[in-house]
Amino acid sequence: MTDLIHLSAATLAGLLADGSVSSVEATRAHLDHIDAVDTDVHAFLHVATDAALAAAAAIDARRAGGESLAPLAGVPIAIKDVLATADMPSTAGSRILEGWIPPYDATVVRKLREAGLVPLGKTNMDEFAMGSSTEHSAYGPTRNPWDLGRIPGGSGGGSAAAVSAFEAPLALGSDTGGSIRQPAAVTGSVGVKPTYGGVSRYGAIALASSLDQVGPVSRSVLDAAMLHDVIGGHDPLDATSLPDIWPSMTEAARAGLADGALRGVKVGVIKELNGDGFQSGVKQRFDEALAILAGAGAEISEVSAPNFEYAVSAYYLILPAEASSNLARFDSVRFGMRVNPGSGPLTSERVMAATRDAGFGPEVKRRIILGTYALSAGYYDAYYGSAQKVRTLIQRDFDAAFSKVDVLVSPSAPTTAFKFGEKLADPMAMYLNDITTIPANLAGVPGMGLPIGLAPEDGLPVGLQVMAPARQDARLYTFGAALEKLLEAKWGHTLLSEAPPLTPTEMFATKEGAV
Repeated sequence: MTDLIHLSAATLAGLLADGSVSSVEATRAHLDHIDAVDTDVHAFLHVATDAALAAAAAIDARRAGGESLAPLAGVPIAIKDVLATADMPSTAGSRILEGWIPPYDATVVRKLREAGLVPLGKTNMDEFAMGSSTEHSAYGPTRNPWDLGRIPGGSGGGSAAAVSAFEAPLALGSDTGGSIRQPAAVTGSVGVKPTYGGVSRYGAIALASSLDQVGPVSRSVLDAAMLHDVIGGHDPLDATSLPDIWPSMTEAARAGLADGALRGVKVGVIKELNGDGFQSGVKQRFDEALAILAGAGAEISEVSAPNFEYAVSAYYLILPAEASSNLARFDSVRFGMRVNPGSGPLTSERVMAATRDAGFGPEVKRRIILGTYALSAGYYDAYYGSAQKVRTLIQRDFDAAFSKVDVLVSPSAPTTAFKFGEKLADPMAMYLNDITTIPANLAGVPGMGLPIGLAPEDGLPVGLQVMAPARQDARLYTFGAALEKLLEAKWGHTLLSEAPPLTPTEMFATKEGAV
């Protein structure tokens, strides 16, 4: 049988469509691989074996009956545990929601099911999406398939690791300050944060409502584009959803595969995201990618965005403030955990305090306290209000830059995957890991992270981030597919083909558990 777990989603979809492979076969292959390796990787919090096989069998029956199906029908997918699923627990990586099953599907999950994709289960994440390493999950960290002693990024490390470890060809993630793009960088996968409002947030457990965005995770730009076409579009259930009619991202990605697709494209290198503090190997691979782009006819120039310097500071006032408000709903009354405070009067205030103390982890508590303080009387204008003014300046920096260039590029993360515990005790060091990705969330513009090679000093993946103007998501896919094609021609293979082999024994046989 074809090695199903290593196929791209696009290739697998083609085999399913022509009857060469059944969805049950493809789903079973991925479930078997999850069963074999996920004890080590811990990408999944819940695996829906029976439901996945039943969904796959239903797709096979519909196809056998001659029904015309969507392009990705029958392809397995993993879902970040921040998204509501009516048939699986949705915990957001927190004890306070342990075992909670929502009464409805998130809009993006409903769209997946309608398009015939097969949900394999829910992936691990930093609690309520607060973190850059998945070390803040209440259920234990996910491990990077390239080196089990290192982080897979965060908050969506589970989705990125599942794709990188060939446990799923596709996954859904959410990105508040880089939680799709940064994990993609350190696991060698592709991750996209769409334009804010381009993909519905209805049913996504909110962290910071003005920043959160759902997006695709994959092993190729084309696969991400195909998934984006499934989940994108207007949703009347989401008040921030854009009413736009979007072009096909799949067609945009295929356009990038044409010869000369990069000729004349104006590429801006962001001066403020390409300097001190970046690992030498990251810088080296980024500079090599720029040379490849120039060789393909792209016009490279340096662009200054002076207010990006303040992006991390503004973000860590806006995000905690919105999180403080959003997480107030976890009050022991409406859903989730409820803790009896023990001796003393059984008041709602005491039950709420005991529940939140037991249910929230230290990072969540830290951000709630910070956000509540920033919103408090006498400090609102000085902190939250000022941060919003900085946000406006950052948006203007993007507008000025995009008046000169078509896309902006930077490294997706300042370093490769760091070791567990390396930054856990220093929240500021952890926060700075998103220094390159945060500006796009503050401005609402789309961003893509894709692999550009391995850092020479540690052999771990390096990512490049490309950003486009708001509503120009298709531009990301054309550019990303073109660069991906050039890189694969240089390497003679895709980046991930270097990595996971077929069996768990081979997969974890190299030194220190590295794939």
